Amino acid sequence: MEHSDFDKVRASVQQQCGSEVVIQLDRGRNKVDIQKGVIQEAYPSVFTILVNDESDESPAQLLSFSYTDIITKEIRMKLC
Repeated sequence: MEHSDFDKVRASVQQQCGSEVVIQLDRGRNKVDIQKGVIQEAYPSVFTILVNDESDESPAQLLSFSYTDIITKEIRMKLC
């Protein structure tokens, strides 16, 4: 992982703040979680996504991820 890769991913996420995304989380042992949310904030080391699961009556969750999670493909994001 190069520092330039990290900067490219961070810049891309910062540009998409406020956008709706579908995230695919790799939970290990062939378990994958797919959720829909909105990118809330982009900080120097992490970014946050507000996830509102319509199937449950649970309140919205604020999830935080590192930019390295994208580089290492632990999560995948796609714009809606």
